[in-house]
Order: sequence, then structure tokens, then C-alpha cells
Amino acid sequence: MFEDYPDILTVEEACEALRVGYNAMYELLNSGKLKAYKNGRTWRIPRTALTQYILENAKIKQI
Repeated sequence: MFEDYPDILTVEEACEALRVGYNAMYELLNSGKLKAYKNGRTWRIPRTALTQYILENAKIKQI
């Protein structure tokens, strides 16, 4: 899904991947809805966390 991105993304890269703004991204990170960790003051988001977030929150009807 996000093969073109590195295994660990910055906030900027994650915003681009999810097509959301910085405010929305920091809301997801601070609320814990998107799994990530802080390296000092900088957020780092695993690529697998983006995929997991999309799959858990997608409104896909199962057949």
C-alpha cells in the first residue's frame, strides 16, 4: 500500500501518505488513534501503523 515510503515516516511523510493536514495528523498521534513513538520531540510513524489505521477505520462492507 505504501511501498514507496520508508519503514519509519516523519509527520510530513505521513501527512502526505494519508492526505491530511498537520493538525489532523497531530490529533491522530496525540489521541493514540495512530500508533507511533517519539524520538525526543519528533514523532516517528511506522509504515505498518498507517496501513493498520486505514484498515481499522475504513468503511468497507464485508461480503
